[in-house]
Amino acid sequence: MNLNDTRDRASTSFLALSCVGLFATAAPAIAQSNDQQNGAEGQKLGGVVVTDTAIDEEGYKVDKADSSKFTAPLVNTPRSVTVIPSQLIHDTASASLTEALRTVPGITLGAGEGGNPLGDRPFIRGFDSQASTYLDGVRDIGAQSREVFAVEQIEVVKGSDSSMGGRGSAGGSINLVSKAPKADRFIAASGSLGNADYKRATIDINQPINDFVGVRLNAMWHDQDVAGRDAIWSKRWGVAPSLKLGLDGPTSLTIGYYHLHTEELPDSGIPYLYTIGNAPAGVTETGPARDFTTIGGKEISVPRGAYYGLKDRDFRDTNVDNFTIRAEHDFGGVTLRNTTRYGRSTQGYVWTQPDDQQGNVYGTNAANAATAGGLVWRRTNTRYSKTDGLLNQTDLSGEFSIGGIKNSFSASLEFSQEKAANGTYVSNAATGAAIASGSSVSPRCSTAMLARYNCTTVDNPNPSDPWISYASDTSTVTADIVRSAPKTWTLSKTTTQAASFFDTITITDQLLINLGGRFDRYKTSVSPGLVATSTANRAYYEREDDLWNYQAGIIFKPTENSSLYASASSSATPPGAFLANGSEGNALNTTSQALTDALKVEKTKSYEIGAKANLFGDALSLTLAAFRTETKNARATNDAGTVAYIGERKIEGIELGFNGNITPEWNVFGGYTYMDSEIVDGGSTVTTVNGVSIAAPSVNTGKQFPNTPKHSLTAFTNYKITPAFTIGGGAIYMAKVYGGYSDTRTISNGAVVITKELARMVPSYWRFDGNASYAFSDAVSLQVNVNNVFNKRYYDKAYAAHYANQAAGRTAIATLNVKY
Repeated sequence: MNLNDTRDRASTSFLALSCVGLFATAAPAIAQSNDQQNGAEGQKLGGVVVTDTAIDEEGYKVDKADSSKFTAPLVNTPRSVTVIPSQLIHDTASASLTEALRTVPGITLGAGEGGNPLGDRPFIRGFDSQASTYLDGVRDIGAQSREVFAVEQIEVVKGSDSSMGGRGSAGGSINLVSKAPKADRFIAASGSLGNADYKRATIDINQPINDFVGVRLNAMWHDQDVAGRDAIWSKRWGVAPSLKLGLDGPTSLTIGYYHLHTEELPDSGIPYLYTIGNAPAGVTETGPARDFTTIGGKEISVPRGAYYGLKDRDFRDTNVDNFTIRAEHDFGGVTLRNTTRYGRSTQGYVWTQPDDQQGNVYGTNAANAATAGGLVWRRTNTRYSKTDGLLNQTDLSGEFSIGGIKNSFSASLEFSQEKAANGTYVSNAATGAAIASGSSVSPRCSTAMLARYNCTTVDNPNPSDPWISYASDTSTVTADIVRSAPKTWTLSKTTTQAASFFDTITITDQLLINLGGRFDRYKTSVSPGLVATSTANRAYYEREDDLWNYQAGIIFKPTENSSLYASASSSATPPGAFLANGSEGNALNTTSQALTDALKVEKTKSYEIGAKANLFGDALSLTLAAFRTETKNARATNDAGTVAYIGERKIEGIELGFNGNITPEWNVFGGYTYMDSEIVDGGSTVTTVNGVSIAAPSVNTGKQFPNTPKHSLTAFTNYKITPAFTIGGGAIYMAKVYGGYSDTRTISNGAVVITKELARMVPSYWRFDGNASYAFSDAVSLQVNVNNVFNKRYYDKAYAAHYANQAAGRTAIATLNVKY
């Protein structure tokens, strides 16, 4: 059975989008120069207003976040906030949220989990923020790989952030701001071609029908392989129409729909060279397999493009649908806004995870061909999931004065219900039999498993191997790969009722106080799946938590355009906060322990002092902050082998940021982050030898956070050499990133003795990008981007135990932009 036969199902949509793009590029492109500056309206020509709205040319500086929960401009906000503007997304040719986030220091991208949904997994200041992503200020449910074709800007809040967004957000949160109808009329289209068969087309049509009604349509089609990697590919298309009644206010109603469909052959990554069982003496760290000699003496060189998956078995398909209604009224100084969203995301995949700690790469025994090394086990990881959510949020924001003291405030009420169901792919839905891939065989890469292509060579894998799905590892009966029966799925549900209030109090022109608080009543339940042949009734495990969170800061302003501040904030991560949409450290147990008081809310606090300044006539923003984030009741295993909230984590660091214009021709964006992290208490591990059991601190205790480099730097710049010709580039530095730790132990003289330790990591790297653009006229321009200019072979994601993700090689993209 070829699961990739569905790849052509969206061909009609691709064709439709191509026709729309052709219409845009064929439209008259006659426009005169818009010499209006500082956001002024464009010049009217024949009823058409020509502006730079579609591609903002004012630079990289953003003065205020879009979310109404920010009650002051960024320079007066006492915490680290980075806003990625549309111009930077355009200049870097970013086509996904992952690509855009690489421009922000202090963010690391985690690798996909085996049994959890693949998708965006950003780590902000060392904490997994996969479930702390918002769309227009409202939680964006469901694991997915987000696009940016309909995104105006991306706001990254760093530090504990549950007061703004609710549950989770221990290290920060991400808010995507959607493109919405505007009063200006424009059409902007782009078409891109690049190496590795890169193809992309987007269109942005904004059409005011009259002074009251406006419509906007954003659409995208994307198809590419990955430079430097064999076999893998990605296809997707999306459409985002929106309608706004009341373009000029004070009352407006915006209705928007967003659909994204993706199909891909996912990358299986490169396996780590050693496991804790076969690492030679003195080896304490292992990176991805590269050039090495196996335990059996064979010289191995892993090719750059090595892909260990199977083209006719592996796949990943996703669908995302969001329907949003936003009503807003400005009473004159006070604005009331209500947002209602229904969202649904589905995801299905069969994905190869290489080796899975079996020791096949380096080998475990030189005397046996199956264990002498040079092989990779093709473990199958599968999932089918769907997530639905209905969310309503009412925001009241504005200003008032009491006793001559100005207050800029925002109050919110939020109600939501989110549901998720996840199952797997199996070879027989009636029995729940797992896909036969050699998991029941030891050693994994026996002669029989090699013959069935459940294993392959580490230096010469063939993704076109004629793998056949059998009913079991020993059966000769073929079996289709199907979704597991619904009764085997795990069901999760949450309901949230929340209220929050934020206020920036202007004591004097030089002294401001920022206060905020939020209360959540959070109820969650989970029902574990039953075995396929079971006739039992489902069991449900529930709990309810009241969550209180705060933020507080004091701001001193030496000048109107600068500030010094100190702040504190908190976050709360209750059991089940990820709704089974990520790798959750504080999951809701599916055992009797869930019905006791053993499960608690993890609480994190952040402290920050810093300075901000706007220079060169407010054109350039500089920020400097020192921060500390700590969790003192992290979930861990105690010496009795049960869950306890005894874990402790802390991270301290310094962050420098810059964005904006040094001169009208010179844009800059980036920063540097230093993070010193430590798992102070990782709980306990019990070692048993000859019937004697002794607990000792976990291998994680004292270690650096996974996915948390000590140093990270990004720097992007564009310089307009002439009014028509612009050049630019970027640099990214990432220090060593650890994925996870393991050890082996024994008992000697009544004490636990660690006999070996091994850390999985990816080494540090530099990456350099370049870009240039030339405007043939106000309507037509050509842009060229070269990412990873020096074709650096590096790894950008470290999985906890099994593999690392190898980044794309040199990617050159030429884009023709047309606007009218």
